[in-house]
Amino acid sequence: MSESIGYAEIAAIYRKKIQDGTLRPGDTMPSLRDVCEEFGVAQTTANRAFRVLKMEGLTLPRPGVGTIVAGPPSNNIAARVSLHAATGRALDQGETSQILEVGTVGADELIAPRLDVAPGTPVHVRRRLVSRGGVPAHYSSSFYPAYVIAVTPELTQPVSTGASRELAAERLGVAQARVLEEVTSRLATEAEKNVLGLTAGDVIVTQVVRTVTLADDRVVEVAVKVTGGSTILRWATSLNAG
Repeated sequence: MSESIGYAEIAAIYRKKIQDGTLRPGDTMPSLRDVCEEFGVAQTTANRAFRVLKMEGLTLPRPGVGTIVAGPPSNNIAARVSLHAATGRALDQGETSQILEVGTVGADELIAPRLDVAPGTPVHVRRRLVSRGGVPAHYSSSFYPAYVIAVTPELTQPVSTGASRELAAERLGVAQARVLEEVTSRLATEAEKNVLGLTAGDVIVTQVVRTVTLADDRVVEVAVKVTGGSTILRWATSLNAG
């Protein structure tokens, strides 16, 4: 058998189909035999291409079915910072953000130590719903200290700025440097169930607490993101030092 295409090129073809929506989450990928016949390659080449897609988090094995297209990933903060730097957008294609509430609250036992303030200290909060393809994906509450609001009064308005942290960092003249993301599971509150469209009595949700620190060690944002059980939390981080 003479091969004129490599596994990386085959992976790139299917990657594009997944990213542009030709292949949607839950769709079944072609069988290895079909790939071999379409591209005129050996099964080892087709298998390597599928391994690349799996390692990138784009596909998942499903017993009795084969390989399916994975659900949309939840990018970590590093991926979103890179996306904004490259495109000026903080949301992926197909994502929309709706501001549900803005205001001032007293920092509770979860937020206060991460913002390094005393419990009950007034902090600004922005609550929003992010949807993918019109379907609720996660409900986020972002908390900001007074010095962030002082330079970014736009955050007190119920409109999406598109990149709140980037705007605050630019105004403060200090770059974002580090992020700590803490993932836990818990029962959803009634408010979270209503926003995410979850109807069962007791619903387990995944909570991601994200603390973003500037290069001068000040915290620019603490965000609490909640996702329903149907949302896959998945991200890949390059380990290539280069």
